[in-house]
Amino acid sequence: MKIGDKISFINENLKGKILKINKKELLILDEFGFERSISPEEVVPLDTKLYEDISIIKKKEPAPKRSLKNKQKIMTLDLHFENLVENPKKYNSWERLFIQKEKLQEMLEFCRKNKIKQLEIIHGLGDGVVQEMVLEVLKGEINIEYENQNLFKNQSGSIQVYF
Repeated sequence: MKIGDKISFINENLKGKILKINKKELLILDEFGFERSISPEEVVPLDTKLYEDISIIKKKEPAPKRSLKNKQKIMTLDLHFENLVENPKKYNSWERLFIQKEKLQEMLEFCRKNKIKQLEIIHGLGDGVVQEMVLEVLKGEINIEYENQNLFKNQSGSIQVYF
């Protein structure tokens, strides 16, 4: 080091310039204009040229991982009878309810086999016969969760089922 060299303090966040060199001390003018006497072991040369040849490499930020279960669409089963058969007028009310129950049980089994996590069962409003049938079927199933229909009875035309 020589007089006029710029330095940086090791133990402090300060920079300065060497004014005078003695055997065991340096006289430094710090960046705030104060003179200090300090040991040569407590400073390092401040060489900005050290960093000129270093190129900055920008790495692409990795995309966040997303769970596949959140990408699955909600499966829907519409139990309106005209959507289940071709000629709905051929069936009496008991046969209609039986076919709707059969379709519901088939769909529940299908969802389990294909690991579908959510099913929306559309039963419609009306006198509540189909809604009651759906609730009875769901009560008999295991490992599923569904909305408590006591809160929404006759106000919602569908039930969400979670596997």
